[in-house]
Amino acid sequence: MQQDPFEWIDAQRGRRRRAGLVRTLRPRPADCPLIDLAGNDYLGLARHPEVTAAAADAARRWGAGATGSRLVTGTTELHARLEERLRGFCGFEAALVFSCGYTANLAAVTALAGPGALIVSDAGNHASLIDGCRLSRAGTAVVAHASPDAVRAALAAHGGPALAVTDSVFSVDGDAAPLPALAAACRASGAALLVDDAHGLGVLGEGGRGAVYAAGLAGARDVVATVTLSKSLGSQGGAVLGPAKVIDQLVNAARTFIFDTGLAPAAAGAALAGLELLAGEPGRAERVRRVAYELYARLTAAGLAVPRPSAAVVSVRAPSPEAAVRWAADCRGAGLAVGCFRPPSVPDGVSRLRLTARADLTEQQVERAVATVVGTAPPS
Repeated sequence: MQQDPFEWIDAQRGRRRRAGLVRTLRPRPADCPLIDLAGNDYLGLARHPEVTAAAADAARRWGAGATGSRLVTGTTELHARLEERLRGFCGFEAALVFSCGYTANLAAVTALAGPGALIVSDAGNHASLIDGCRLSRAGTAVVAHASPDAVRAALAAHGGPALAVTDSVFSVDGDAAPLPALAAACRASGAALLVDDAHGLGVLGEGGRGAVYAAGLAGARDVVATVTLSKSLGSQGGAVLGPAKVIDQLVNAARTFIFDTGLAPAAAGAALAGLELLAGEPGRAERVRRVAYELYARLTAAGLAVPRPSAAVVSVRAPSPEAAVRWAADCRGAGLAVGCFRPPSVPDGVSRLRLTARADLTEQQVERAVATVVGTAPPS
C-alpha cells in the first residue's frame, strides 16, 4: 500500500486540537444579522452606497479584473488617480497601490533592505512585516515591544544600512507605537523608518490622515508608510507611501509588485470613493475613536482586563485559548460577532477577544455589545 505523503498533517492537526488552536472557516450571509465587532470596517464604508456604486461603475468601465501585472496592463487611470489622492491626503511625495496590504508590506521590506542590511523589528509586528523580514535576506533584530531605546541600541551596534519596521497601531492590543521617538532613534544612526499604518489611516491624525501624519513624519525623506484599503476605506488592497525615489525602487525591485496582478478596478474605485467620503466627513475618524473608548471604559468598569485603545482595536483578555473560543462562540450565539485571537496570532501567548469599533455603531448597539461580552465572560 502506498504511504500517505500527507500523514504528517494528521499529527499536526491532533496537536492543534489538543491545544485549542483549531481554526475553521465560517461563511457569512449577505444579510448577516449579527452586530459586527469582528471585521475591520472602521468607518462603516464597506456598504456605503457611494462606495458600492463606485465599485460597480469601475467594474463596468474597466472590467472585473486588472488583466495583468501593474507593469503590463494592470495599471489603469483609476489606479493612478487613487495613488495621487492617497499621497496627497496622507501627506507623502508618492504612492504605489498593491493588491493587498500584505503584499505592500512584503514589497516595502524586501525592496528597502537586503543582504548586508539590518532590519530592526518590533516584537509585536504584524505577520506581513515579519514575513517581509524573513524574505529580505537581511539580518533581523527583533527588539522589545514599543521600545525606542531597544531600537537605538540595535542600530548603534550595526553601523551599516538599516531599516526599523513597526506597526503604528498594533493589531493585538490596539496600542500605538511611539513614532516620534522611534524616528529620533533611527535618525541617530542614519536608518530609515517603515511604519505599517493599516490601523491608523482613517482613525488617527487630522481628519483620519493616519498615525504617521499625526506624528509629524508624513513626507519626511527617511520615513515610509504602508496602508491598507480594506479597513477604514471599506475596500480591498494596499499601498506604500514615501519619497518618490523609494516608490521608484519598489516599481523596479519589489517582486510582489512586479509579478502580481494589479488591484481589481472595482476595489480601486471603491477605495477612491471611500477616501473622498473620509476627506469630506472627517468626523467619522473622531466618532470611531469615541466608540472605541466607550467600549473600553464600559468593559473595564465591568471588571474585564482591557488595555486602553489608541485607535479602533479593543482587546479583551481571556484566561485560555479554549475559553476565548467558547467566549467568542457565546457572543455569536447572543447576536454579536467578535474576533478571537490565539497563538500564534498573539506574540505574548495570551488569548484575547478583539473588538473593532465602528463609526456607524449606534448607542444601543454599543450597549448591547458590552452587555453581551460581559454576560458571556468566562470565569477568570
